[in-house]
Amino acid sequence: MSIAPTPIRILLVEDDELFRLGLVTRLSQESGLDVTREAEDGETAIAYVNQQLFDVVILDVGLPGIGGIETCHQIKKIHPELPVLILTSHSQPALINRLIEAHAQGYCVKGVAAETLVLAIRSVAAGAFWWDAIASQEIQTAFQQSPSSSTEPVLTNTDNPLTKRELEILTLVARGKSNQEIAGELYIAPGTVRVHVHAILRKLEVRDRTQAAILAIERRLVSL
Repeated sequence: MSIAPTPIRILLVEDDELFRLGLVTRLSQESGLDVTREAEDGETAIAYVNQQLFDVVILDVGLPGIGGIETCHQIKKIHPELPVLILTSHSQPALINRLIEAHAQGYCVKGVAAETLVLAIRSVAAGAFWWDAIASQEIQTAFQQSPSSSTEPVLTNTDNPLTKRELEILTLVARGKSNQEIAGELYIAPGTVRVHVHAILRKLEVRDRTQAAILAIERRLVSL
């Protein structure tokens, strides 16, 4: 007899009661997704993260109190590996930069198709990122316009601490691939991918995959 997979435990942080209710109703129709707790503000969300384990946090930016960005900062301090998917009404370059600094795994604009939101949730839960085409372009433009990107040379083999295989995996991480997808593409075991990702984070002296991907693009360790 097959055993059903463990559902993805979601902490939904949204102050708009009607929007939150509609989102919970829609997500409850999806197999493998479980809105475990709901919060109306960042302080409550942080308290919940301290109390129990979640697989994904869906976080509204426009929260009362400390707001969504600071909430994301605080959550990532408590659990650096806990994926945070931002919900926002606007897609602005300044906001995208702040989300990157807060170590969010990506964002969805409110009003996006339900199927897209579900895919985003599953993707970040699997360790991937979810930045749309506009955000990706803003990220690359920011790096191209930064002083360091125009003056910093491409690292040579002697400067680069990563092995060839680690660079291959880092390239796929920067493209938003999950460990499972990387394993399938490189024909290696998911456990092997996890070991390599851990080594990459240690060698680059970063906390998570988001930082590794940003650093890889900024230093031109990989080509997208």
